[in-house]
Amino acid sequence: MEKRPPNLLLITADQLRFDCVGFSCKYPVRTPNLDALAGQGTAFTHAYSVLPVCCPARQSLLHGRRPETFGALWNYSGALPVAALPPDAYTWTRTLAENGYRSAYLGKWGVNPDHDATAYGYHSVVGESDYAKFAKERYPDVVYTNGYFGEPDPVPLADSRTHWLAARAVAKLEELQRGDGPWHLALHFPEPHLPCRPAGRFASMYDPAGVPEWDGFRETFEGKPYIQSQQLLSWGIESFTWEDWAPVVARYYGVISQMDEAVGQVLNALDRLGAADDTVVVFTSDHGDMCGSHRMMDKHYILYDDVVRVPLIIRMPGGKPGRVSDSFVYNFLDLAPTVLELTGLSAAGPGNLQGRSLLPLLTENEEPAGWRRSVVSTYNGQQFGLYTQRMIRTKSWKYIWNCTDTDELYDLQADPAELTNRIGAPEHTELVAELRRELYGQLDADGDLLVRNSWMRRQLLEGAKRNCSGST
Repeated sequence: MEKRPPNLLLITADQLRFDCVGFSCKYPVRTPNLDALAGQGTAFTHAYSVLPVCCPARQSLLHGRRPETFGALWNYSGALPVAALPPDAYTWTRTLAENGYRSAYLGKWGVNPDHDATAYGYHSVVGESDYAKFAKERYPDVVYTNGYFGEPDPVPLADSRTHWLAARAVAKLEELQRGDGPWHLALHFPEPHLPCRPAGRFASMYDPAGVPEWDGFRETFEGKPYIQSQQLLSWGIESFTWEDWAPVVARYYGVISQMDEAVGQVLNALDRLGAADDTVVVFTSDHGDMCGSHRMMDKHYILYDDVVRVPLIIRMPGGKPGRVSDSFVYNFLDLAPTVLELTGLSAAGPGNLQGRSLLPLLTENEEPAGWRRSVVSTYNGQQFGLYTQRMIRTKSWKYIWNCTDTDELYDLQADPAELTNRIGAPEHTELVAELRRELYGQLDADGDLLVRNSWMRRQLLEGAKRNCSGST
């Protein structure tokens, strides 16, 4: 009898930093359920977002190509033109549906403002608006007063958004498991995206006095692009000290731990239903969050590891537990080819996916020959104006091409917090030229139109770019 393809349970967070999960062993955030999942599968230590903004990242997840190649440049909100994945575009989720998978989508969307997940291959949807309606009817007198800086949530924990979504995910798992054939469930938590509003015991789980400063907090902005210090003024946080930030970070921690408990409820249901051994489980985040690091807020106008480096865990049936991979991977871009290979549907893909299947990293003891030695992330602007950035990161160096401002170069061995911009150092001239050439080659190969004109090519290939001291 032919073996049935595996189920797929995809769980994502929104704005979860890699260093804010327990298994990263960095900051004191407690995530026992995610830690257990990492111990049962493969944890990736160098997973990166291709574009650390919610909508473009989530559209890239379904489409399997870089956001710039199909016009997903920013979130479809505010004053900028709508940039969204059209429903007739390729999605691997539709490939699954066309090959017998029953599927359900719960939580944050971010792919198209006019079409929900049923237009992209899913059979049912429970969205953020469904929870908002529930909360408004059940708790009509609840009012939040602290804006994006967050506050304790007076809604009982069981009715908080994390646990409400988890409960509906469990019910949907029970329904899917009763049917015939494989299934796919996507659970996209909107947490810990600001404003952070932890509920119940999670509201007081972390004492601000015990929350350590981010390594990148002592930012001076010396030699950095203008937009970074301007961001403080835009948010009105230019005078914030760590005493101001610590309560915000404590709430960020609290919401992460709260979400972890909700993840545990879903994973426990998977075990209870006897489906764990037949299900690929993926956990990741669309991107990270500054949350006071470099004294900044949210995720815009920067490509620090705070926002581009994310957690990624994959547990697969029959996989070796406790694996840790230091290879460079894209958490969303690599997911499409990985899922198609794991489900035996690679031949049904479009043939132009830009990621790579992670199956070799999940099964082989050594990194495959020819695996990528760097990652590239991009940014195009948002609510405070357009701003074009392209980043290339190796294990030792990060170069950021800021097309209309000074570039950035960080020595990640000596300065992992990315506090000192080395772009003007004469001893790094050849290194910068090499990183620019490599960045250009990747952008050109991926179809990024930014490098398809002579002015942009001169910046990268001829060094026609001023550094922070005003010299070239």
